[in-house]
Amino acid sequence: MLHEVKRGETLYQISVDYRTPISSIIRANPSINPDLISIGQVIEIPGFPDPNTLPYRIEVSINGRWLKLFHNGALQKQYPIAVGRVLYDTPIGSYIILNKAPNPGGPFGTMWMSLSKQSYGIHGTNDPSSIGKAVSRGCIRMYNPDVEELSRIVPIGTQVNIHL
Repeated sequence: MLHEVKRGETLYQISVDYRTPISSIIRANPSINPDLISIGQVIEIPGFPDPNTLPYRIEVSINGRWLKLFHNGALQKQYPIAVGRVLYDTPIGSYIILNKAPNPGGPFGTMWMSLSKQSYGIHGTNDPSSIGKAVSRGCIRMYNPDVEELSRIVPIGTQVNIHL
């Protein structure tokens, strides 16, 4: 998959966000200077499909407190969510789902799906009354049955667009 460098990013941080060794990224981009990347530069991230080739896409509205699942461009389902509270904003941007972990324990409910932003994900909850509120540490929190359903549908590499 291709990643467009954003302001403030380093190759190291990109490798951390995608959980991909920096050496693998350098091998996939032989002409890259690891000490000098620029905003707008396109870098291949090995090991993930191009999100544009997948039939699913997720859109998240922070202010609307919803997550929409699209299949081939058509809205398939909308879910209620919780988002980040003050000082723990949910990150705005375009990410992909990197992996899925059932039963992660603690406040993450019955499913965790990592995003290509270090420490952020879409997950269930051990507090269903939190859905619809700004209470998380920046993650997207869903009812457990909803996040389980979503995780069964979307493949690794699915694009997740988060906006206000």
